This record gives sequence, structure tokens and C-alpha cells, in this order.
Amino acid sequence: MSASQPTPPDETAPTWTLSGFGDEIDPDPIVQLAVLSALGASHIEVRSAWGTNIVDLDQQQLDTLATTISDRGFGVSAIASPVGKVDVAAPIAEELQRLDAAIAAADKLDTKYIRVFSFYRAEGRTPADIRDDVLSHMTALAERAAESGKVLVHENEKDIYGDTPERCLDIVDHVGLSSLKIAWDNANFVQVGVKPHTDGFALLAPHLEYLQVKDARAADASVVPAGEGDGELRETLQSLVDLGFNGFASLEPHLSEYTHLGGFSGPAAFGRAARAFRTLTDELGVVLA
Repeated sequence: MSASQPTPPDETAPTWTLSGFGDEIDPDPIVQLAVLSALGASHIEVRSAWGTNIVDLDQQQLDTLATTISDRGFGVSAIASPVGKVDVAAPIAEELQRLDAAIAAADKLDTKYIRVFSFYRAEGRTPADIRDDVLSHMTALAERAAESGKVLVHENEKDIYGDTPERCLDIVDHVGLSSLKIAWDNANFVQVGVKPHTDGFALLAPHLEYLQVKDARAADASVVPAGEGDGELRETLQSLVDLGFNGFASLEPHLSEYTHLGGFSGPAAFGRAARAFRTLTDELGVVLA
């Protein structure tokens, strides 16, 4: 082969689908998609658009968003809903209503995945105190998702019931439905004192469905680009390769500030995070498409 000819792609290489939280880039979906496209992503994870949470968008806004995404040749990896990111004492009917809105958005945007959480607790209450209520609520959410053909992916957010590997496993084992899986977040585990790969990967690997990409330092819980923290991200990615993972890897850098909608990075910092992640996947021979 001459030097001028391109190297053919390795068809045996593991291929993951690159996505990202668009609203970490900009409130405007057009800007979100332009930046993600420049970074080589083919999908977007939708948490908000035009400064409005996905479960609060009206039908016209959803229609516009769907057209904006499809016109640019993108898919939607997941609906990043806020369901379950409330005190466990809140009425479950309210969360089921928000889940219904997330399901409607997932239908409109043609994705099967919806991110959820497993509830906060009031000051002075322990995880053991709220366990029964959490498991009951999560079962109700998973049953509603199963009826709609959607899959809930539980994120291990700091300070919810399922913020450690053991309690994440407790949830999915108790619910026992294929409509509830794990969205793995290395940085969030670091922020609660867990060594993600060492302490949790073997436990949760059978249920791991979706990868959210960010890293954090144990010393101060600060969020940093992939591979620059204590999240054992390289070890995690290698284990995913070994297991034959071929799902979504969604960038959620959290490198700038927090808004009422969640973490934010801006285009420049988001790009830095994407390049850091691609450096790791290139080293492991993973193709991001």
C-alpha cells in the first residue's frame, strides 16, 4: 500500500456511539448539534433545550427539536430526565407524571433510553431509612417504562439512594425488570468515596447499559476531563472493551458551572473533554462513531 492511500478501517475494532449532553454546550440546540458534529458525535443526549427541561417542553417545542435534530442527521441517545431527583417523600404520582412526559419525549425523539435517579432523603435520614420507599418507587417507574417499551438507565448521582455500587445493585436486583438498567458515571462514584472500577465494576457490569463520561479528583471532588482524575476511567474502558460493550458513550463534562438544569461546560471546555476521552479510546483501539 502506498503512503498516499488511507489505512482501511479495522472492522474488528470495538465501536461505541459517541453522544453528549447538548445543553452543557449551549441552550440552543442548533449550537449544541454543531459542536457535537465537529467533535465527531452522531447522537445527542437531551436534558433541556432553549433553557427548558425536556419534561417541560410543549408539543410545538418537541416538534421543532425533533426536526432540528433529524435535519442534521443526528440521533438521540437518551432523554436525560430529572425523574427521581427529588426527596423520596414526594408523591410518586408526580414522578410518574414526569416520567410520562419523558416517555412522550422519547417517543417523539426516537430513543428507548430515559435517565432516572433513585431519590434524595431528608437531613437526618439514612439510606436504610428510605430503602423500602425507594424500591417501591423504582419498581413503579420501571413498570411504567416497561409498558411503554422504554428502558430506564439509573445514574449514580451523589447523595441519592443509589450512589454506591452496592445500593445500585440493590435497586436493579429488587426491581428485577429489563426496563431498569445502569448508567455508569465514574465521577459521581469518586465524589462519594468510591473507587469506581475497583469497588464497583464487577458488581454492576451485568446491568451496565449506558456510559456517562466524566472524571473527578478524590481530594476535592472537582470534576476534570476524562483520564485526569481518580475515576479509574481507563481501567473501566478497558473492562468494557473486554466485555464487548458496543453502546453509547455520552459526554457530560461538568467543567464550568452549575445551572438550574445541571452541569455546564461551554463549547471550549466541552471540546477539551471530548478530546481527552477520544485520547483514551484511541489508545484502547475503540472507534467512536
